[in-house]
Amino acid sequence: MPTTHPAPVLYVRHEPAGPHAVRTLGAGRPGPDGRPVVLVPGLGAPGYLLRAARCCAARGPVRLLDVPGFDDPRGPVRPAALHPLAATVAGWLVATDGPPVVLAGHSTGAQVALRAATLVPERVHALVLLAPTFPPALRRPLPLATAFARTARWESPAVLPTLLPSYARAGAGRLVRYLRSAQADAPEETLRTVSCPVTVAGGSRDALAPPGWIHTLARRAPHGTPVVLPGAHAFPHADPHRTGRVLTRARGS
Repeated sequence: MPTTHPAPVLYVRHEPAGPHAVRTLGAGRPGPDGRPVVLVPGLGAPGYLLRAARCCAARGPVRLLDVPGFDDPRGPVRPAALHPLAATVAGWLVATDGPPVVLAGHSTGAQVALRAATLVPERVHALVLLAPTFPPALRRPLPLATAFARTARWESPAVLPTLLPSYARAGAGRLVRYLRSAQADAPEETLRTVSCPVTVAGGSRDALAPPGWIHTLARRAPHGTPVVLPGAHAFPHADPHRTGRVLTRARGS
């Protein structure tokens, strides 16, 4: 008879205690082994990455960070800007026990993860950038709005319930400040300084992080690998199994 395994469990906690406490959504099997994967969501809305976290948890522990506190009204209020959020993630990595992690981020969260990896390289075994924003052409409001409209037509409406509650709690002001700080970033330059293996993955229908941008970023990293998957910007929610496989491969890189 085939061996059956308990489903990955989810739990919520603030860890570690003290000034670097961050609300995390954990996923894993009882006693999971394997290298930890740490996920940083885009625009402070962690719910849409839960499906990918569950898939990845089959092979080891996963932590999904709610760094800005957007999804937890009782949690600390983080500055809604890229660099302070990266510093928060870096501080959390240093204060958390365990081996170096696979640090992964999606969308603006990929930019946060990249910046955090440069701050504490000793805590990052591998870096996974999922649909990293923004190509230089999208660092102005009008081109960004156009790319968003082109991408939205390929997204599944099922992703909206996983995003809107967090966005409503955050408020438009914080989201716009965070977005503007991400537009001012240049991940293509930061990647030159990253020494760990880097996987850059994007959706074939994504105009916010188009395939050409995925290949450009992978070339900028000293040890970069591009991966283009079916789907649009929210492919981790629409195709969690493929996303989970990308994250799992990075554990062994």
